[in-house]
Amino acid sequence: MKARLDRGAVRQDNIGALIAEGMETMSATIINLIIQLIAGAIGGNAVGAAANNVSLGTGGNTVAGAVGGIAGGSLLTSLIPMLAGGANGMDIGAWVGQLVGGGVSGAIVTAIVGLIMNRMKSA
Repeated sequence: MKARLDRGAVRQDNIGALIAEGMETMSATIINLIIQLIAGAIGGNAVGAAANNVSLGTGGNTVAGAVGGIAGGSLLTSLIPMLAGGANGMDIGAWVGQLVGGGVSGAIVTAIVGLIMNRMKSA
């Protein structure tokens, strides 16, 4: 008896191993998203504290930075697959790349949104 999964037809007794492997990949993806979210929030708050003319307040900086961190970190992971992490276990280099990518993109998005919002308020 054969079952069909994403990787093609496999024997019935190998399905558990493939499901476990898929769960490991999924948890690595979730970990990467969490890292990007936190790094983006930190980057957003850092740029908000450094430049008052782009600050959205603590909550606004956090939300804009978190959204920017996830978006930019995901884009960076798509462009540089090495940042997705190794197949077996934790890859510290990939985590550092996720932190930097999420933090920088969170800071950039916060600065752009802050400039737009503050220009709209003054107009």
